[in-house]
Amino acid sequence: MPLNQDAIYQAIDELRAISSLGLHYTSNEYDKERYQRVLSIALRLLASLEERSFDEVMGEFQEDNWLHISPAAGAEAVIVKEGKILLIKRSDNHLWAVPGGLAEVGETLAEAAQRELWEETGIIGEITKLLGIFDSRLWRSKTKAQLYHVIFLAETANSIPKTSKEAIEVAFFGADNLPELAPGHNMRVPLIFKILGGEILAPYFDSPTDKSNI
Repeated sequence: MPLNQDAIYQAIDELRAISSLGLHYTSNEYDKERYQRVLSIALRLLASLEERSFDEVMGEFQEDNWLHISPAAGAEAVIVKEGKILLIKRSDNHLWAVPGGLAEVGETLAEAAQRELWEETGIIGEITKLLGIFDSRLWRSKTKAQLYHVIFLAETANSIPKTSKEAIEVAFFGADNLPELAPGHNMRVPLIFKILGGEILAPYFDSPTDKSNI
């Protein structure tokens, strides 16, 4: 079955995302060359699809038309056990946080939350409810760019977490015995307990008036 135009655009954007992330994080010159080739393939595909020249498409990319200038999206998964929620101790800053991370091109936010939960804790969860959407600026997350944190409730029959490359410790905590939390999480986690307890209706979202706190 041939791919439709939307599917081809999606594939091109996935190649663009892979190359951009690779070029941003790698310091290996051979890897940089490979990611440049991936980007070149994506640009050639786009040029062919739209019947334009490679140079024209490359010019648009260099002017940031292909860079993500809108806020990024991150997804987090909350696992509850006996009134406590699962937190991870991050390997990068040794502070505690809700399992989560940036969504990847080609997946929904719920899928991103499931994937991050599995990668960081080894738990296979089923996303059951949207708890809230949080603007990183308002919730003092330590990010270089504006980010939307989308937090879901997840359920699982396997609630025995394990450590990973990104999580050096994993444990359940109650609202009254929280550990030292990462920036942003130190504000969101207490609110999550209020949402779970019914004090705040879900899904939570930042109102327009909250912008005065920035």
